[in-house]
Amino acid sequence: MFDLIIRNANLPDGRQGFDIGISGCKITAIEKTLPAASGEELDATGRLVSPPFCDPHFHMDATLSLGMPRMNVSGTLLEGIALWGELRPLLTKEALVDRALRYCDMAVSQGLLYIRSHVDTSDPRLVTAEALIEVRERVAPYITLQLVAFPQDGYYRAPEGVASLERALDMGIDIVGGIPHFERTMEDGARSMEALCRIAAERGLPVDIHCDETDDPMSRHIESLAAQTIRFGLQGRVAGSHLTSMHSMDNYYVSKLIPLMAEAEINVIPNPLINIMLQGRHDTYPKRRGMTRVRELMAAGLNVSFGQDCTMDPWYSMGSADMLEVGHMAIHVAQMGGIEDKKKIFDALTINSAKTMGLEGYGLDIGCNADLVVLQAADVIEALRLKPTRLAVLKAGKVISRTAPRISQLFLDERPQQIDIGADYVPRV
Repeated sequence: MFDLIIRNANLPDGRQGFDIGISGCKITAIEKTLPAASGEELDATGRLVSPPFCDPHFHMDATLSLGMPRMNVSGTLLEGIALWGELRPLLTKEALVDRALRYCDMAVSQGLLYIRSHVDTSDPRLVTAEALIEVRERVAPYITLQLVAFPQDGYYRAPEGVASLERALDMGIDIVGGIPHFERTMEDGARSMEALCRIAAERGLPVDIHCDETDDPMSRHIESLAAQTIRFGLQGRVAGSHLTSMHSMDNYYVSKLIPLMAEAEINVIPNPLINIMLQGRHDTYPKRRGMTRVRELMAAGLNVSFGQDCTMDPWYSMGSADMLEVGHMAIHVAQMGGIEDKKKIFDALTINSAKTMGLEGYGLDIGCNADLVVLQAADVIEALRLKPTRLAVLKAGKVISRTAPRISQLFLDERPQQIDIGADYVPRV
């Protein structure tokens, strides 16, 4: 009846001790007890089973390049961009592919099976696009990789920025990107929003903009992006990434801006790890941390998802492809420590991000793709607290990664000698 049954699974919606039946590459049953009629069984032992994690904002062309050709001494966004500019002429397709594949291996082990990566198109050689298009095809059996044509040096500001972006889209890049706050003037930034949304409408593509990644409260390109989204009928197909200037905007303006974003159905992608690392660098004290207004945007009904953004590259020396690390930090920075808050944060790493990426068949319902992760945690709240081991990762109903559980052996008096790091010691209300 089933090719695989996952027994005794706790689900993200709070159901406990359910069996998940898988036939072929689909989930075909979710019941309290399924008959023992399968080719294989996997006992979740009361652990959380979730859809895979999704990262809607990453830079795979830069990943694992830390220290090449030098370190970011100031730790600022602008030095990171300058450093990437030094590295870019030295890039080869072979090195780009190698680093990207190593990162994808890491991602699979963390249960991260859906990634949207920005691809720098400012170098007219477009070696980054060539490399990541190859990677997209090579990892397709186990990772869905979406690619954004991203003019890092500015759509208008880069010498061949306009032509290079069009060529990248012609090569098969999936999504139109931009960076209006890095254009030479505010006017050029606004013009780029109109041009890029027009291109997306004409080509039938989504849009994902690095928008207002700055501490400047007067950087308001998200307003232009929302207006152009409505103008070109792109509602629901546009993402505004970062939006860190909203952290510093006055409340009256934000009270006008958020309803406009909701009207345009903008998908919002904060990047907690990177935003708090790079923003506020010119402040003394109090020092801003820059992450956008997550709670308020969620309350207004906007789809908010979180991105990893960087792992060991010119902008960020940390990272491990662990989206729970991203969510863990978001809880602290957004001050969303309540039980319901944490559930929303977990959704922002899974179902919200899947919506941002336009994924079909994603989820944990009958008929969904049998792409799943078994975590060494009892529920989503514990998963965010512990960032636990991914005991098993499934793609299309097949286990593609296994990791041994974390167990500590203690030698203390006559107390229990073994502690399961994933055990839930917090009483539930």
